[in-house]
Amino acid sequence: MTIYCPEIEDVVKANIRLKQILEKTPLMQNLNLSERYEANIMLKREDLQVVRSYKIRGAYNKIRSLTDEETANGVVCASAGNHAQGVAYSCNNLKIKGRIYMPVTTPNQKIKQVKMFGKQYVEIILTGDTFDEANERAIVDSQARNMAFIPPFDDPKVIEGQATIGLEILEQTHDKIDYLFIPVGGGGLISGLGSYFKKLSPDTKIIGIEPAGAASLKTSLERNENTTLDEIDKFVDGAAVKRIGNLTFEIAKQVTDKVITVPEGKVCSTILQLYNEEAIVVEPAGALAVSALDFFKDEIKGKNVICIISGSNNDITRTEEIKERSLLYEGLKHYFLIRFAQRAGALREFVSDIMGPTDDIVFFEYSKKNSREKGPALIGIVVNEKSDFEQLITRMKEHKIAYDYLNDKPELLTYLI
Repeated sequence: MTIYCPEIEDVVKANIRLKQILEKTPLMQNLNLSERYEANIMLKREDLQVVRSYKIRGAYNKIRSLTDEETANGVVCASAGNHAQGVAYSCNNLKIKGRIYMPVTTPNQKIKQVKMFGKQYVEIILTGDTFDEANERAIVDSQARNMAFIPPFDDPKVIEGQATIGLEILEQTHDKIDYLFIPVGGGGLISGLGSYFKKLSPDTKIIGIEPAGAASLKTSLERNENTTLDEIDKFVDGAAVKRIGNLTFEIAKQVTDKVITVPEGKVCSTILQLYNEEAIVVEPAGALAVSALDFFKDEIKGKNVICIISGSNNDITRTEEIKERSLLYEGLKHYFLIRFAQRAGALREFVSDIMGPTDDIVFFEYSKKNSREKGPALIGIVVNEKSDFEQLITRMKEHKIAYDYLNDKPELLTYLI
């Protein structure tokens, strides 16, 4: 069976279409990352797109390639956010009616952006807890209403639109590109970019990065068949899908050199790092490529590396959760259920005898029960260095403090905090 793969000519045609509405996004060397990894690290800033995500490329290319007859009744799509914004912008630009299905769990910031870009031309339907559930209902709706369905990734025209990033990159640098780090959700980006590079820059290693809680491509490659995950962590919403596209999976198998997963906590640390050091605001999926650099730090020394910053549609209300996940991942924040003796001075002794000079209590919840000898307190402690945690535990054991460590019990911790 012959597997579709985008042709250079089709990518060039897609690029011509996109020039009607888009400017070329910058490819920027990052001095801090380059120094940290002793490599030439460049960032392809798709977060600077008009809809703050690369998804506009595939959405517009697909819609623009349809005939007037095909779009007469409008279009339908499903998205966790960025594809929806691309479709909404395209509908407004082309004066086409659109129905956009989004999971109920979609951040409010992305929903508001879809309304802003689509204006009176789009209707938003919130349904299901995941992209996959919203997608199923969108397909049924498009068939019932005879409206063109605009897939977020599993479509040749969408893939060709995403591949135009590769065309731009190769126009923007004459250096040999050793590594290309690409975030993976449904697979449209890695299929388009990967296939384009394999034809024009075949020595470039194509690295796919997925969130650890939604490793659909990695799982499918390991099983050598496209696999639907039973459960996913929806935190990296722009890349959290239960199943990669059938078409994109087949292409990714051919063009990807390696696929790795990155813990969601590491993604959060990268979001904070990019903001604090570079003043770059990224969404979780947009941080995936940079997050992967730590796992290749020895391999990429002295190499030319490009990371795709895929989007910046982050909801500011998620900041506290991002900080929390980062601290937990870095081993700097720890939660305990400590059974204090119910007498005056017990907490004071804990602070003076157990806690280190730079340890900080950031969460404390306790209710005195007079009929009991000991009372449990829920305590969150932030340490200054990861190694400080071991010293804290040693002192607790030496003083025979009765405790339960909650970081190893995520379901209980989520319930309590």
